[in-house]
Amino acid sequence: MTDTTAVAGVPMKWVGPLRLSGNVAALETQVPLATYESPLWPSVARGARLSTLVEPGIVTTLTDERMTRSVFVRARDAHTAHLAALEVDARLDELRDVVRTCGRFVELIGFHHEIVADLLFLRFEFTTGDAAGHNMATLAADALLTHLLKAVPGITYGSISGNYCTDKKATAVNGILGRGKRVVAELLLPRDVVRTSLRTTAAAIAHLNTGKNLIGTLLAGGIRSANAHYANMLLGFYLATGQDAANIVEGSQGVTVAEDRDGDLYFSCTLPNLIVGTVGNGKGLDFVEENLTRLGCREAREPGDNARRLAVIAAATVLCGELSLMAAQTNPGELMRTHVRLERGTATTRTGGQ
Repeated sequence: MTDTTAVAGVPMKWVGPLRLSGNVAALETQVPLATYESPLWPSVARGARLSTLVEPGIVTTLTDERMTRSVFVRARDAHTAHLAALEVDARLDELRDVVRTCGRFVELIGFHHEIVADLLFLRFEFTTGDAAGHNMATLAADALLTHLLKAVPGITYGSISGNYCTDKKATAVNGILGRGKRVVAELLLPRDVVRTSLRTTAAAIAHLNTGKNLIGTLLAGGIRSANAHYANMLLGFYLATGQDAANIVEGSQGVTVAEDRDGDLYFSCTLPNLIVGTVGNGKGLDFVEENLTRLGCREAREPGDNARRLAVIAAATVLCGELSLMAAQTNPGELMRTHVRLERGTATTRTGGQ
């Protein structure tokens, strides 16, 4: 049997540079985006250019990180399930020791539970160093489940994955409790920059954000999300840096805020579910290794620091594309004109909304 493995050739460009600061890193860097949607490159480039015109650029704040895996067990009845949940909570120190046998970089930092009828769902939360942590969390959850089935009376095996994690599905629980890196990216632009570089106003962008991202998403039934197109930037960034691209499902859940501050524009993107890593499956490909090195995510740092750096760069990239699109949509016809020019090969990089 022949090996049919191949590398798909998705077009990739480096755009920028963008400038960011915050509690993880302060840097200027270009960013790689692998996408078939060619207008994305000049759109992100426009937002990135704006970040270099002001100090301190895009301010990124990483507020939390955890990878999760939920299991579920069956009990005799709801009362037994409740007693089992209390038992799990009482054994947390013991369970942390179980997890430490699964690897050097995985740590149990908490759990949440839900009881439905005679089913007990346990959502375990881990730190996983520089890895995104899917496999590490599953390995640790499997060890925990094996241990609990022996130690806790009245429960039997349900599944190693109970969909309360939640992996690659749009749910409320991830936005509330977090899965991956939670990052807030903020940019404050003076009114003159908004007017000359985006050809719009802070008030126009703020009004559009309310009508489109907040009210429009509410009417559509969005889940813990109010943004224009986080998925576009995340997919391009994930493919270029060797991430599991399916994680844009939960990654694209996030909230855009735009405020008119006496003519200046405050613009922010909050991403509660950025699932990225700098080691693990997919990172050994030559182009991924080259891209991560160029982003400064292959340096000798404390475990987890390279992944945190990658996460804040991803969040800043999202803000650049989100801002560019929102500005374009305040001007009638600009969005479609830009697409037509770019996709017919006659575009410049001056504008670019999606």
